[in-house]
Amino acid sequence: DAFSPATCLEEFNDVYLVTHLMGADLNNIVKCQKLTDDHVQFLIYQILRGLKYIHSADIIHRDLKPSNLAVNEDCELKILDFGLARLTDDEMTGYVATRWYRAPEIMLNWMHYNMTVDIWSVGCIMAELLTGRTLFPGTDHINQLQQIMRLTGTPPASLISRMPSHEARNYINSLPHMPKRNFADVFIGANPLAVDLLEKMLVLDTDKRITASQALAHPYFAQYHDPDDEPEAEPYDQSFESRDLEIEEWKRLT
Repeated sequence: DAFSPATCLEEFNDVYLVTHLMGADLNNIVKCQKLTDDHVQFLIYQILRGLKYIHSADIIHRDLKPSNLAVNEDCELKILDFGLARLTDDEMTGYVATRWYRAPEIMLNWMHYNMTVDIWSVGCIMAELLTGRTLFPGTDHINQLQQIMRLTGTPPASLISRMPSHEARNYINSLPHMPKRNFADVFIGANPLAVDLLEKMLVLDTDKRITASQALAHPYFAQYHDPDDEPEAEPYDQSFESRDLEIEEWKRLT
């Protein structure tokens, strides 16, 4: 909601944003309590529903992590901090997202990565909610990649050949072969449907990684999925950001 005070433009000097009160973020919650599978379903469903909306507007968040996900006492979730968000056709840099939740294609310097970088982050977050532990707590980006590949296995030659970075290809080829682990052995006791969804999110090949829309239709969310209540957005128009206006003109636009 927006509220404009009944004052003249000469006295209009400050802008305040008023948001809903959210009692905690997921980072606080996961540290304090063990979540049930029902909690995980509802929270991850809401994240994916939000991602479907922003991705349909051609926006990538690029910095999803537990501390950027606010939750209230009714378990309602909101995605925060779009400071690193970009349109999908922008030239994008590799150094984005908190390392532990960063998609491998970002670390391997794929400049034109796509919106499934957010899905990788959701997979890392979901694994953390299920286990109470960070999935890939890398100490640097090399160690991060190594931890990832201990779970996913080393990428096949067909994927390595598509990496535009010569240095990345050489590094991957220098690693010993690591087989993909059985996710059910890693997430022992978790709902098999949750494990299946994780396996579709945490995929090295971005062309094979599940999208937000596809994930919402996964059987894990059967009790929540409603295509008529999972809206999409119009493509985002950021042309106003490049407008060169005087302060008085910006005031009149508020």
